[in-house]
Amino acid sequence: MRDTAASSDDRDIAAAVRSLRGRVRPGGQLAITTWGPRFLEPASSIFWDSVRAVRPDLYKGFTPWDRINDPESLRAVLAEGGVERAEIVAEPGWHPIPSPEAWWAAVMGSGYRGTVDQLDAGDFERVRAANFAFIRESGTTEGEANVVYAVATI
Repeated sequence: MRDTAASSDDRDIAAAVRSLRGRVRPGGQLAITTWGPRFLEPASSIFWDSVRAVRPDLYKGFTPWDRINDPESLRAVLAEGGVERAEIVAEPGWHPIPSPEAWWAAVMGSGYRGTVDQLDAGDFERVRAANFAFIRESGTTEGEANVVYAVATI
């Protein structure tokens, strides 16, 4: 269940919604897409566990989508940002992970890159090696790519 006290991150997201809403002409549409729950699982947990093993201070340091990854949370932030009515749909999905290299390309092309870029060369290699080993040894061939869409007429 969602905590009813808004965090500063929720307020920042609500401020972004207010800003976007202000740029939409009356009768226009505001559309927002965010990751749903379990983003890129099971590989995401391995990524974060490997980061925690070498740099606990970076563990889940940047995952803002976790705060709006379900329709109810997104609806609350939209309302705080001045969008009272929106059609919100959660859609399950899967992203192929055909190889360890493909998984690492996804890491480096996502918001996880901000965490990876803070690792020194040795820690970078330990995290990369742990991720490669997991994908290779677990037989993981896909990760969840669930999304939540919101569309509102302003």
